[in-house]
Amino acid sequence: MAGQNERSMKALKEVWKRAENSLCADCRKPDPDWASSTLGVFICLSCSGIHRNIPSISKVKSLKMDYWDDAQVQFLAKHGNAVTKAIYEAHIPIYYYQPTYNDCQVLREQWIRAKYERKEFTEPGKQLPYSDGVKEGILWKRGRDNGQFLPRKFLLSEREGCLKYFTKQDAKEPKINVKIDVINATFQPEKIGNPNGLQITYLKDNKTRNIFVYHDSGKEVVDWFNAIRSVQFHYLKVAFPIASDNEIKNRLTRNFLKEGYMEKTGPKQREAFKKRWFTLDHRRLMYFKDPLDAFAKGEVFVGSRENGYGVQKGLPSGTQGNFSWHYGITIVTPDREYLFTCETESDQLEWIRAFTSVINQAMTPQEYASKYLDAVS
Repeated sequence: MAGQNERSMKALKEVWKRAENSLCADCRKPDPDWASSTLGVFICLSCSGIHRNIPSISKVKSLKMDYWDDAQVQFLAKHGNAVTKAIYEAHIPIYYYQPTYNDCQVLREQWIRAKYERKEFTEPGKQLPYSDGVKEGILWKRGRDNGQFLPRKFLLSEREGCLKYFTKQDAKEPKINVKIDVINATFQPEKIGNPNGLQITYLKDNKTRNIFVYHDSGKEVVDWFNAIRSVQFHYLKVAFPIASDNEIKNRLTRNFLKEGYMEKTGPKQREAFKKRWFTLDHRRLMYFKDPLDAFAKGEVFVGSRENGYGVQKGLPSGTQGNFSWHYGITIVTPDREYLFTCETESDQLEWIRAFTSVINQAMTPQEYASKYLDAVS
């Protein structure tokens, strides 16, 4: 019996160390140490918890702590991540967002359920709830003034190229009507205080506006997210006919590069520093009095190094404004310097890394044209 166990463990390790199994099959986290004995995939601890919630589809076991018999090891050997991926990810629409281990729970769970439970990607041309160019339904939207979440009717239309929402079910005119090419959507469960919280941002008069929504169903809110990406993809295919599918895919919804509190001072650099919530959305650094504000109080355009932009650790000597946080950052632009302070050194270094990543990228003509924004004051 002991010899059989040793043979099984040796065979298991041989399968486990194949290159194809070195990343989690679902979120691509390195060094997965769990596996599904019914699907034949190698997964990380976090994804194994999601698999455990769909026991009719997947039975998970630890590769380190649990016993694997010969039949289970042979099953893993026949399958593994590459074979299973070829089955369950055979026909993923290019616009569909495939989450990684850095993404929130609802995105990862619905990705796993879409693959293995609903088998959304196993057949070509399958009709999907986010693929027909129109989506209508109720989302709970946060009120701009009172902060309460109320049910609102939303309508997404590829034909009209827009997203609308209505304050009443029978309303004929929408409260907003936003062109699809100026919309971004990103999941914000912690900020919104709901595991299915979605932040929809859009540009109006070259200024960013925020809408915060959620749905009680994780599937429904992720379907909305991918429906927005689907409509955007088809819109951009028409707008940029010579662009490749991958180029267009990279222009769909995006996560913010960095968010968090910093203190800021005004243009004279003698005013007291005030605590504000900052969001870095590529070249837009926006600040808000509250993280859930609908409108930014100001924006700074963060250009490229070759155009005279830079980031420096610390504040200029002789800075006069009173500040309670002591880890300073100076953003240098062709017009002026912007001064910020962070609460901790780790926050300071994270912000500097984020700014540096943007500043080191060359500006596109479109970005260059959009740099004339109202400065932070």
